[in-house]
Amino acid sequence: MNAAKAEQLIQLNPQCAYSALLSIAKDSLKEVPPEIEVGSTVKVHVKIREGERERIQVFEGTVLAIKGSGVAETFTVRRVSYGVGVERVFPLHSPNVVKVELVRLGKVRRAKLYYLRGRVGKSAKVKERLPKDKEKRVSAAG
Repeated sequence: MNAAKAEQLIQLNPQCAYSALLSIAKDSLKEVPPEIEVGSTVKVHVKIREGERERIQVFEGTVLAIKGSGVAETFTVRRVSYGVGVERVFPLHSPNVVKVELVRLGKVRRAKLYYLRGRVGKSAKVKERLPKDKEKRVSAAG
C-alpha cells in the first residue's frame, strides 16, 4: 500500500480506527515501493551504522517470502555464504533499506519458498523467468 491509497481510505471513512492508524503510518510509507516478487533474485542496499560512520552494504539473494501490509510489510531474502544459508528479513518501507535492485525474475508457483531451506546445490536454484515483453517476442518469432 502506498501513501496515495492510504489517503483514499482515510477520506472514505475518517471515523474508523483503521483510518486513524493509516493517517499516522502514511508518512512512513515510501512513495514508490520497490517492485519485488517471490522467487526473484534481488540486491538489497542497506544502511549500516558503525559508531559514527554510516555505510551501505549490499545483500544479494532470493526472495523467499513477502508478508504483511502497509508499514509492516516485510520480505525475506536468502543467500548461501561460505556454505551457510543466511536469511534476512527487511521491512519494505524502512528508511534503512536504501534501494532494492532486481537482478533476475524467478519462475515459481508458490507464495512462500521455505522449501529451499532444505535444498542443496542445483535443486536450491530457482529457474529464471523472462520478462513479459521478451516472452511475446520469443513466441512471435517461433
